[in-house]
Amino acid sequence: MEYAFFEGSFVPIEEAKINIKTNSFHYGTAVFEGIRAYWNEDQKQLYLLFAKEHYQRLLKNCKAMFMELPYTVEDLVNITVELLRKNEVKEDVYIRPIAYFKDLKLTPKLIDYTPEIAIYTYNFGRYLDTSKGIRVKVSSWRRNDDNSIPSRWKVAGAYVNSALAKTEAIMSGYDEAIMLNQHGFVAEGSGENIFLIRDGKAITPSYSEHILEGITRSAVKKLLKNELVIEVEERPVARSELYVADEIFMTGTAAEV
Repeated sequence: MEYAFFEGSFVPIEEAKINIKTNSFHYGTAVFEGIRAYWNEDQKQLYLLFAKEHYQRLLKNCKAMFMELPYTVEDLVNITVELLRKNEVKEDVYIRPIAYFKDLKLTPKLIDYTPEIAIYTYNFGRYLDTSKGIRVKVSSWRRNDDNSIPSRWKVAGAYVNSALAKTEAIMSGYDEAIMLNQHGFVAEGSGENIFLIRDGKAITPSYSEHILEGITRSAVKKLLKNELVIEVEERPVARSELYVADEIFMTGTAAEV
């Protein structure tokens, strides 16, 4: 039997249901994360990757959305570990925590509502075929501006922006989109941060370029600096730099590297 953590307890996944009147379902105010765990067949061990960092970001984003959940980071990590045990996971798996306002009221606001959280597991597989290079295009859709819907927050409604760019890319025969910000500089992919390699240096847009504060991005920066001894420069990236880069790669929990 597959379980989910739903509104305070572990329940069979079939019972983890919300009412169609649920406020966040209508207004896109849910806050979510994506976490991966990797199964090591030789060691018969499941490794949960950056769970603490993901839940730290989740709670910060919840605070920004006026959601006060009754859980600490440690609580949420422990709940996730218990969920993986209950589901007897012995393969690579994706974990989706999602916090939302459960009230059955139709007013688009963030105060005087009751927040809840659900966590479930999903056999995601590979988000993109990373065994070879992917085909990308610069999207005609611009990244959300920080003064409209901040891209640094993983808020459900903001991903309409990503969905439009991703759909345009697929319908045009590409695998993924690269989005520019409102000033015409490179922001990120529809669901990934982006790095360029130029003349032996790694370049990535800074957080001020209206991008997600990526956890995989941070890990890759450390690997580049400490393991590969490659300088990492964070700055505005012009669109034209994409065409003269030696390499381009993207990072994200779902997309990996």
